[in-house]
Amino acid sequence: MAEATRKSSAAAWLVRGFGILVLLLGVPLLVGGGWLIGLGGSAYYLLAGAGLVVSGWLLFRLRPMGAWIYTGVFIATFAWALWEVGLNGWALVPRLVAPTVILFGVVLCLPVLLARRGWQMAGLGAAVLTFGVAAFGVAVAQANRPMSPAATSGLPLTNADGETTGADWPAYGGTHGAQRFSGLTQITRANVSQLERAWTFRTGDLPEEKWGAETTPLKVGDTVYLCSARNILIALDARTGRQRWRYDPEVSDDWIPYTAACRGVAYHETPTTGQGQPAAGGVVRTTAETATTTGPARTPGQSAGTEATPCAARIIEGTLDGRLIAVDAATGRPCADFGDNGSVDIKTGMGGVIPGMVSMTSAPTIVRGVIVTGHQVLDGQYRSAPSGVIKGFDVITGELRWAWDMTRPDITALPPEGQTYTRGTPNMWTTATGDDELGLVYLPMGNSAADYYSGDRADLENAYSTALVALDVATGRPAWSFQTVHKDVWDYDLGSQASLIDYPSAQGSTPAVLLPSKQGDIYILDRRTGRPLTPVQERPVPQGGVEPSERSRTQPFSLFHTLAKPRLRERDMWGMSPIDQMICRIGFRQAAYDGPYTPPTSDRRWIQYPGYNGGSDWGGVAIEPRKGWIIANYNDMPNFNRLVPRAEADRKKWFPHGDPRAVSGGAEGAGDPQVGVPYAIDVNAGWRMATTGMLCKQPPYGGIRAIDIRSGRTVWDRPFGTARKNGPFGIPSMLPVDIGTPNNGGAAVSAGGLIFIAAATDDLIRAIDIETGETVWQDVLPAGGQANPILYEQDGRQYLVIMAGGHHFMETPRGDYVIAYALPEAG
Repeated sequence: MAEATRKSSAAAWLVRGFGILVLLLGVPLLVGGGWLIGLGGSAYYLLAGAGLVVSGWLLFRLRPMGAWIYTGVFIATFAWALWEVGLNGWALVPRLVAPTVILFGVVLCLPVLLARRGWQMAGLGAAVLTFGVAAFGVAVAQANRPMSPAATSGLPLTNADGETTGADWPAYGGTHGAQRFSGLTQITRANVSQLERAWTFRTGDLPEEKWGAETTPLKVGDTVYLCSARNILIALDARTGRQRWRYDPEVSDDWIPYTAACRGVAYHETPTTGQGQPAAGGVVRTTAETATTTGPARTPGQSAGTEATPCAARIIEGTLDGRLIAVDAATGRPCADFGDNGSVDIKTGMGGVIPGMVSMTSAPTIVRGVIVTGHQVLDGQYRSAPSGVIKGFDVITGELRWAWDMTRPDITALPPEGQTYTRGTPNMWTTATGDDELGLVYLPMGNSAADYYSGDRADLENAYSTALVALDVATGRPAWSFQTVHKDVWDYDLGSQASLIDYPSAQGSTPAVLLPSKQGDIYILDRRTGRPLTPVQERPVPQGGVEPSERSRTQPFSLFHTLAKPRLRERDMWGMSPIDQMICRIGFRQAAYDGPYTPPTSDRRWIQYPGYNGGSDWGGVAIEPRKGWIIANYNDMPNFNRLVPRAEADRKKWFPHGDPRAVSGGAEGAGDPQVGVPYAIDVNAGWRMATTGMLCKQPPYGGIRAIDIRSGRTVWDRPFGTARKNGPFGIPSMLPVDIGTPNNGGAAVSAGGLIFIAAATDDLIRAIDIETGETVWQDVLPAGGQANPILYEQDGRQYLVIMAGGHHFMETPRGDYVIAYALPEAG
């Protein structure tokens, strides 16, 4: 009897402890729920909190009524959740998972609360609850399947740049038209499951911080060319991945801007009699490692039976310290006829440049023998930042052909002595697209320095910022421009490389350029004139903010297609529990938000949706020309921003880059001083919760979509990226569930019916069936795959190659891996 009494007493105290837990969970819901109601939000949290407090108190006193009250709260919660979000699985997580766990606890308390009948009631309750949860899970899974493929026109496109990508991948975008399409068919839906690693190469370049190589290799002849995170140029045997040569331009770490990234290089082949010799200013290492072949391998720039002319074929890259480097494609030795022993400093004429403020992270573009260069200017530091001047250099000599300083059209080369190019003007940090036929180069332009304040910008800055500008490569003068955001104060600079297509219509095809944007809109323009070929509508947008007289009353919206989702609502807030979700709902109600283009504010946070990471970013889109489809991966996250008055920023000791007191690291925009304008900027990128580190908006956070070019309709759309490397407090959940993660990098499409892409934060590379959007193969990468893959063929074998370098901002593991996949060799 004593033993039974002791056990009974111990069980009773467990129930009392559980009651205290329920009560404590109810208190913040009760208090926060009242706060939320005061802000005009949902009344659920106050009512649920009150129910939990009462239930918890009664459970502590061992009253059965506590169990019945909680059961009532759960039933009401279930009904409210279905009313608010339906069978949206991710939206139901914070609404139902924690309450269901508590309900299981209540069921386990029944034996103590109901004495003799308790075990039977507990067993029955557990069985009913388990069956209900399982049935509900099945219903949610069915409701959250990817969108089924839609009927499409299937109208093929011609290859706009007159090239095809097959055995080689000679340009950053596959071809100079940047369609990222390969005509190779060896790897198909039927055999892709057999893909295996053919070779792995490590660059040896692993920055301790700010990592993010983002490299897209090239393949020409039997050689793969690439650059490492800090601009080491490397040539590999395309069959084996063995190094042929490497050239180190010796970039100092103090020139690393926000990220140590080299997205790619350019290849150019021209007959020349120049005598390339080893040059100073770098270190070249050449190895004789080559695979045995059945015949002599052709080196780029060398015809059969002839000796190679030095630098007849050359690799050109832009460096983090603002130099153009040209080396011999066959040997890696600098081209002595190019600039100063193979190097040209693009910073000439910019005046004083603090290390790290000017860098070239994207592949150069070559049109009609002219290398067109833009460069990154570090965001958020100074209004008087270095100029965004665009320059054209002779591809053989490195001589400056022209310069385009948008506010000083009278400057056509170097500025007059004692002057500099106009400081603070919009720059082009991403990759341009060349059009040899028309002699134009299409520049996706960024924003003026001090991205989030526009009060002192010149008229020509306002005209060319966040616009696609077509320059005549013979003169460097604008042929036309098309602006996607007027007076941009949202950091919506154009990050994606534009793609050349021939746009189909009833009257025939029109030479066109397809332009994705960070705000999600996709535009199709006549590439001869910049005239939209699909409707663009100027719509009224919210007004006000800190510069009400500066805000454009309308913004251009593409009626062809947008990757942007409907505007956020309070019910779209998320978390791992009702408490997290309530906190995010309070933040939503406190913030300024009136849909797209909500003006920046300083008295409270404002919501920017999509955030500055897109929509589409530097990975761009891929084109399947035979089907006439766009393949676009995209981000779907808000930013939670605030303009910070100068005096407050000074008190917070937000110092600009170059000040010895400045602290590096953190997300872009998180405490950027914007010296020279009245406000600093504080960006909560993705709108992370301070408690768990999870995002406040409900999943998915990224997706991938197929779009019919002729109609602009979505063919299929699905979340992109699993939850395996994501979780609260930065702890990987390892759940193979398609949550849809943030992603950086793009896709390559093959004629074998497959999309190859990494990009997501789950460290996977995938093959996706282009017809259905379903993943048909995947492999775990040793580091983050924030890069674009390439496809090529060598000796009859098709290869898929990806750089796995990771990314500090995306919080994926750092690495220096170049990995090639192929089908098993016969025999």
